[in-house]
Amino acid sequence: MDKSVRLQKFIADCGLCARRTAEEWIVDGRVEVNGRPALRLGITVDPATDAVRVDGRRIRPLLRRHYLLLYKPRGVVCTLQDDRERKTIRACLPPSTPRVYPAGRLDYDTEGLLVLTDDGDLAAALTHPGRGVEKVYHARVSHHPTDKELARLRRGLRLEDGPAKPLRVRVIKQNPQSAWVEIAFVEGRNRLVRRYFRRVGLDVERLVRVAEGPLTIAGMAPGDYRPLTRPEVAQLRQLAAAEIQPPPPAIRRPPPAARRPKKP
Repeated sequence: MDKSVRLQKFIADCGLCARRTAEEWIVDGRVEVNGRPALRLGITVDPATDAVRVDGRRIRPLLRRHYLLLYKPRGVVCTLQDDRERKTIRACLPPSTPRVYPAGRLDYDTEGLLVLTDDGDLAAALTHPGRGVEKVYHARVSHHPTDKELARLRRGLRLEDGPAKPLRVRVIKQNPQSAWVEIAFVEGRNRLVRRYFRRVGLDVERLVRVAEGPLTIAGMAPGDYRPLTRPEVAQLRQLAAAEIQPPPPAIRRPPPAARRPKKP
């Protein structure tokens, strides 16, 4: 029976990084298989017999997986190291924490729920929009949204990198000069929520991801973290095993009304 797996999956299973990062390492020439550079993404390996090295160090699959939920504070980079020496999510965890990496991203100025794991398959599934994993955000916007603005947000908008449409949009609190709006997406494009609100003239002053799938940050404060429970991990694995759904149809603008010919 063939037990070979794609090289990028094997690297992710070793807990070094997510599968997408592993693909970058392969293309950059950092990976060797049985002493030879592996420069193609289609390579497969047998975990039992092939020797895989990253930057000269042999790697092996993990025997145990780790799953953490972090309330990422604002002003923290969503990586394990940063060339600009900004604070990273590693600083939010004790030194004894096993090497885990984020399943998805939150912007530097965005706070909230972030799953950290060394399970490459689960991380890939959580970030795939076709899995339908709901991500819920609370956004404080610069003014009270009008009915027209809310209707546009709910209908879907075309951004510079393609169409986007949330699962739902609702106002949850109004302050004298601003408002809190809940918005939910199944995708996670770069700065999607901020760009989406800005498209209708709403600036996001604060953004918090409050839920992802069955997970929430209820009862947590910025910087808090905890291990996921077995039932939570089981629920995430169910989501990861779900059939990939096709993307929603493109947003089409209604055709302009036909003009009546002028009378002679």
